Amino acid sequence: MKLSVIIPAYNEEKTVLKTLEEVVAVNLPIDKEIIIVNDGSTDKTEQIIENSIKKFPESNIKLLSKKNGGKGSALKEGIRKSTGELIIIQDADLEYDPNDYSKLIQPILEKEANVVYGSRLKNKENSYSHVSYLIGGIGVTLATNVLYGIFLTDEPTCYKVFNSDLKDILINAEGDGFEWEPEITAKIIRKGHKIKEIPINYYPRSKKEGKKIKWSDGVKAVETLLKWRFKKIN
Repeated sequence: MKLSVIIPAYNEEKTVLKTLEEVVAVNLPIDKEIIIVNDGSTDKTEQIIENSIKKFPESNIKLLSKKNGGKGSALKEGIRKSTGELIIIQDADLEYDPNDYSKLIQPILEKEANVVYGSRLKNKENSYSHVSYLIGGIGVTLATNVLYGIFLTDEPTCYKVFNSDLKDILINAEGDGFEWEPEITAKIIRKGHKIKEIPINYYPRSKKEGKKIKWSDGVKAVETLLKWRFKKIN
């Protein structure tokens, strides 16, 4: 059994090394592979990743490089090349804690679920860099719940874990940007899969520190949820 950790990276030279170090250091009851996708970075991100691969030769780190196309496009490329029975999404910005992996994969290992989302809101000790990010996340989650008749607390979370049986849904998504996430959430729900949530740690960064998501991405997320609520899916 193996966990594929998919890390999209775009201009993350300040944090990508520390992220890789933390992912490498995580002890799991199963094997792991680390697939980091350099999405057309223009800084030293790729060089740092290449040096990290040399630094951790036994850690099964794979680097994929592509033209800039957005987070979704990078995730699809990484997932397409993954070989694990479980797949988890990891951002390269240190907002999320890889030490949460063990509890996130447990429901899938125990066959309680085949989709697990890490919820920032279920951990009351977490904070947010700005109230607008909190409100935006709650808004997208509320739209998900109303449109799809479920109850999630944190749809936009980075930490999404999937059984590889759902790989086709993940790599065949239309969205290439941040809208990839609400699209795959919509399709997973419409396919009849239940999403289990687990509390996670969260260490937010500000726009000044490199946070890339904007208010317009929240609007696009809601539009995506509306679109896939009614559009035919294969």
